[in-house]
Amino acid sequence: MDFTPTEEQAAARDLAARIFGDLATPERLAAAGTGSDPELWKALCAAGLVSAVEELGLLGLVLLLEEQGRTTAQVPFASTCVYGLLAVAAHGSPEQRTRLLPGIGDGSVVVCGAVSGQGGVRARAARGERDGDGDGDGDQRDFTQGELSGTVPVVPWLRDATHVLVADEQRGLWLAPVTDAVGVEAVELTAPWAAGRLTLEGAPAERLGAAGVDDGAEAQQPHSRPPTPTPTPTPSPYADVLATARTAFAGLQAGVGAGSLARAVAHVNAREQFGRPLATRQAVQLRAADAHMDIEAMRVTAYEAAWRRDAGLPYATHALTAAWWASEAGQRVVHTGQHLHGGAGADLDHPVHRHFLWGRQLDAHLGGGGEVLQELGELIVSEEEEKEKEREVGEG
Repeated sequence: MDFTPTEEQAAARDLAARIFGDLATPERLAAAGTGSDPELWKALCAAGLVSAVEELGLLGLVLLLEEQGRTTAQVPFASTCVYGLLAVAAHGSPEQRTRLLPGIGDGSVVVCGAVSGQGGVRARAARGERDGDGDGDGDQRDFTQGELSGTVPVVPWLRDATHVLVADEQRGLWLAPVTDAVGVEAVELTAPWAAGRLTLEGAPAERLGAAGVDDGAEAQQPHSRPPTPTPTPTPSPYADVLATARTAFAGLQAGVGAGSLARAVAHVNAREQFGRPLATRQAVQLRAADAHMDIEAMRVTAYEAAWRRDAGLPYATHALTAAWWASEAGQRVVHTGQHLHGGAGADLDHPVHRHFLWGRQLDAHLGGGGEVLQELGELIVSEEEEKEKEREVGEG
């Protein structure tokens, strides 16, 4: 494993840091309220940072999201790249890639994701389209144009989106344009993520990729991944998108924590108590050191999961590990950042409080440490059982 950024990834990261640093200032963030910053979004897309993610890979995206997290910039960057650009590039049909990727790259197409299984969304064949097997049952494997019905309680960045990637009850992935058939009701979260309640009533949608691909079928490998010397099990589109999202948002959490700690360090070095800076107190130093180690753990686990995906290696357990660290350690870090600010950290208008809100929201978005850990344990047991069956078959 080598997590050293390539020259292109490092250049993109540095460019993102400059743009976020210049435009995602506390004053602009306060002015944006609970919505996103359209000027910042245009600047990111004009700089080519969204379109570049297709070549930079998931590791490159994690590096860019760290920079967003440091400033808590209010743009649908992670959402559009994960549920839009990377999902379409990896699992879309050639026609979908040709039609959708340019718009996603230039920012005219903004994608959010409803793939976490919060609600039961049903898919049926669109009117006038046969399901292909002649039995009239509308088997979801057999049609590419469908109609979606159901509700998802919370979808981050839905109020900014032009399209939403939806997982149905059978874990098929559908891309639905946000039209009159898609109900969007504003929902305010802990962090200002322009979220909404998604209501679908026969909403038109297109299957991502070819018909007949479900959670147990093979998915197309991203065309930007380097070939691997030995074949490896290929995740389903649903599993790949979910693991990609976990990895990306874990990287975002690492940036949120780093930004929180940086503000805390600056504060305790400037703030004096009894004639000495707070930073000279051993208790303060130990608390900051623990936060630093937590951030490094979040970062390295996110890097490993992202690197493995880019290399075409299995990474589901690694994505869950990154999500667990981001959830558990992320909470600790943003609590530390606020605590080290003393009374100032409790001020809702203080910049460090924004990091606290983002950290708590990301913890909830990733599923919470306990739930993630349970899923990780079940996945490890399942993989070991599969290996044991393979050994028994080989010995037999």
